[in-house]
Amino acid sequence: MLDWSLAVFNENQTQVEFRVIPNTHGPVSEDDVSKLLTQPEFAMLRPMQHNIHNAVAEINALCGQDNGQHELFFVIAERADGKVIIDINEDKMSASMTLEAAWGGKDPSLPMILNGLKSYKVKMGLSKPKIQSLIQQLAILPPGESCDSVIAVGKLPANGINASLIRKVPLARERLLQPQEREDGSVDMRNLGAMIMVKPGDVLMVKTPATSGTAGYNIHGEAILQVEGKDLSMQPGSGTEIDPEDPYKLIATVAGQPVENKKGMQVDDVLQIKDVDVKYGHVDFEGSILITGDVHEGMKVKSSGDITVMGFVESATLEADGDVIVSKGIIGRQIKEQELSNNITAQGQICAQFVQYSNLTAHSDILVTKQLLHSHSQSDSVITVSDPSAKRGDLVGGRATAKKGIKAVAFGATAGTKTELYCAMHQTELRAEVKECDAKAKKLVVMGLDIEARLRKLPPKSEWQTDAGMIEQVKMMLDEKKEVANNRAKAESECKQLQQEVGGYYSKHFIQAEQHIFSNVEIHIGPAQNRTQREHGPCQIKNLHNEISFDYGSH
Repeated sequence: MLDWSLAVFNENQTQVEFRVIPNTHGPVSEDDVSKLLTQPEFAMLRPMQHNIHNAVAEINALCGQDNGQHELFFVIAERADGKVIIDINEDKMSASMTLEAAWGGKDPSLPMILNGLKSYKVKMGLSKPKIQSLIQQLAILPPGESCDSVIAVGKLPANGINASLIRKVPLARERLLQPQEREDGSVDMRNLGAMIMVKPGDVLMVKTPATSGTAGYNIHGEAILQVEGKDLSMQPGSGTEIDPEDPYKLIATVAGQPVENKKGMQVDDVLQIKDVDVKYGHVDFEGSILITGDVHEGMKVKSSGDITVMGFVESATLEADGDVIVSKGIIGRQIKEQELSNNITAQGQICAQFVQYSNLTAHSDILVTKQLLHSHSQSDSVITVSDPSAKRGDLVGGRATAKKGIKAVAFGATAGTKTELYCAMHQTELRAEVKECDAKAKKLVVMGLDIEARLRKLPPKSEWQTDAGMIEQVKMMLDEKKEVANNRAKAESECKQLQQEVGGYYSKHFIQAEQHIFSNVEIHIGPAQNRTQREHGPCQIKNLHNEISFDYGSH
């Protein structure tokens, strides 16, 4: 064991020197040298392991040699102050701090911590309790040990909420396709409800305005702009007005039938007809039409609102700017191979209980509660062939095309009737929108950089701060910078939403069979296609990696 006196402080008490004569004290081991530092006056100092290792190697090499009779000096420990280490997250939204206890020196103090934060420009989102907690932990830490915590967190922006329009009255399609309950509680399947009518002053629609949201900031105090909610126009249609006492309410000004359109609602006069036949003639009415009987072969009915038929439509043409609702059935026949005798077009929805040999074109949903047979159906939204309980609803033959999905209780028939389904065919268009949006965002980035460059080229403020014209010019540049930044944030948010829509396109838009999908059903979902060779049970049919996939676990 080495003599304790071989380890001594240097003159200014900051380092421990190991003074040794190799031939007298050697050979030595690293443990021998380290034990010298266990003396009370050295216990709080930092051992210099690299120096100890080199010292032992040199002493042992000289031991027994002529040069080994001379005294050597080695620094084997030192006094060191504690450390403040600040680490900033890559996104500048958080900062953590590590406090390291001193080795016989000074522990980090509050002024040291504040100077460290200042040097790293950490100024926002600081937590005083967390900093105080670290200081308290530091007081009981052994030398060289450390404690750490997140001590500053930025604030993410709260994006605005888009405006929404909430309809406050039911529409004809919602009432007419719901069987009415009798007084005894039973359901009258033949009575599908009376017409929906409103009177002056009735509230038709309420607008929830968009919110602007609030900006956020990072730990450096730099603003992170929010995306403001998109406004939505609620425009009064005929027979309606914005409530004079509440700009967010749309009210009726006349009695009539409420009809929903793309930007709000209208209240239509209602033309009531028993039957549309050769005796009555074709109908072209500015308003909604209620036909209590049938529309006969060869007749044409056109409306700027809804067309409601309580009976049947047989080999006729119906065209509505609102919905087409047929309480019973739409019955057509095949004229030629691709030509069918019924043509039904709606800017809103098409609803019926039974459809055969008909062309259906709707900008909104198509809903058939019992059977859709040998027809050509096209919807910009969803095609549903099902009753409310999902026990009955057959889509057999023909071609059904829907942008957002097709749902039926059963597709095809046991006889193997050829049935074509087309769904989610517009991902390419969405990708083009993403590309266009991305180009717009990049253009705004370039515009922002250009404004920044112009601002940097301005002469020192002292040269123009009394020049009113120059001050106005700088204000305009700053306003332009803010506007470009806002527009860029909106464009980037829109890009992100579109990218998410493209990414989840096939997971949201698919074909669903509630009970059966029979053989000879031709399925197209985007570029993927398949023709069923056998009967499948309840399943969701999706485009998975550009192949048709049957998911039986979704029920």
